Amino acid sequence: MRSVLRVALVMMIPVLAATAPPAAAQIRPPESAAEMQLSFSPVVNRSAPAVVNIYASWVSERRASPFANDPFFSQFFEGFGQSVPRVQNSLGSGVIVASEGIVVSNYHVVQEATDIRVVLADRREFDGEVLLSDRDADIAVIRLQGAEDLPALDFADSDAVEVGDLVLAIGNPFGVGQTVSSGIVSATARASSALRNGPGYFIQTDAPINPGNSGGALVDMSGRLLGLNTSILSRSGGSNGIGFAIPSNLVQRYVEQAREGQEDFVHPWAGIAVQPVDGDLALALGQDRPEGVLVSEIHPQSPFALAGLQPGDVVLTIGGLPVNAEAELEYRLLTQGFGDRLVVGFLRDGEVQEISVEVGPAPDGGQVEPVRIGGDSPLAGLLVAEVTPRLIEELDLPLSASGVIVVRTDGPSARLGLRPGDVLRRVNGVPIETAATVSEASLARSRQWDFEIGRGNRTLRLQLRR
Repeated sequence: MRSVLRVALVMMIPVLAATAPPAAAQIRPPESAAEMQLSFSPVVNRSAPAVVNIYASWVSERRASPFANDPFFSQFFEGFGQSVPRVQNSLGSGVIVASEGIVVSNYHVVQEATDIRVVLADRREFDGEVLLSDRDADIAVIRLQGAEDLPALDFADSDAVEVGDLVLAIGNPFGVGQTVSSGIVSATARASSALRNGPGYFIQTDAPINPGNSGGALVDMSGRLLGLNTSILSRSGGSNGIGFAIPSNLVQRYVEQAREGQEDFVHPWAGIAVQPVDGDLALALGQDRPEGVLVSEIHPQSPFALAGLQPGDVVLTIGGLPVNAEAELEYRLLTQGFGDRLVVGFLRDGEVQEISVEVGPAPDGGQVEPVRIGGDSPLAGLLVAEVTPRLIEELDLPLSASGVIVVRTDGPSARLGLRPGDVLRRVNGVPIETAATVSEASLARSRQWDFEIGRGNRTLRLQLRR
């Protein structure tokens, strides 16, 4: 869903006496906080030139069928009909964050665009290319070709924002042109699965946001980028005063990785599973109020485990900031650079303690490259890899996953019923711990084959007679 902002400031201007000097002579920028309340124009003049319009297009293939729009018959004619290319267009906003032409926007604005045109507030136009994008976080970093000395916004510290702070939202609602609206920060640390792009961590604002404002700037009263407007909660499709912005501290990390040459964002790895502390759990833990997240599971190679954290501990703070939800814990890590060390406060046996945790990506370890199984056994054509923390992170496997994971099935192995993401545990009773073990098991001359696999949190058995 796109976002947009509309606002009207109505000011009561006293009638001047006939002897007063001309009105033009009275106009000047506000010089104090009290005068700033009369007009946002100094903030707008400072920040609006760095907010851009983004026009993106791409070609998608669609099959023409007389039943394509019928909710019943279309399911029987899927894959039939001539493939017709269709040009899709998207309109949104973006923010220049570096004078050499680095722009941040939402992923859903550019998606898989093959043509990106960026128009500045002064009507200059540039071609854009995506340096880094992340569908889950709904962030895209774009570079403007041939751009230099552009107006750019500095990043604000989004962790320092407070409920009630005045903010401005700048973007291009409904394609009508650059528009500014005002409001306040309604909530911080807002995490909700009801939002358009799923679980996340957002700044909530009542500044009006409407379709087309996606990727626009949420700025503070110093004209700094506080957040990237991304979505709204609405039944009508228009703004109802509940808008959400991606915090600038997170956006800044994406820009840093894009500048380092990363095409896909590398997430820091926690290696722990947590659950929020509710009232009943707080009572059992001896807390006077619910606080923190309970560690329910932890991987042996997790940086938290290496620092001494254990299942049953309650994480209270990371870097001195509170942690009360899984999304909040992930956010605290995402906003840190690799190699940084964070002080983690936690509760164990009624006592608050601290540890130092180093932030970093999920390690590879073991066999990195997938192995293809040959021969003529039922396993022939199977592509497997040893389970590592990196694969656990990328494939969202249970932290307890170990052994060998199925990457792809081809040839005879495609008829076994195995799926990518399945973990091979045993083949004909032999425990599978490495990719080499799978190769050895495939050499068996047997008419009866028995497989034990892990699929999600379930254990399944497959049997085959040749």
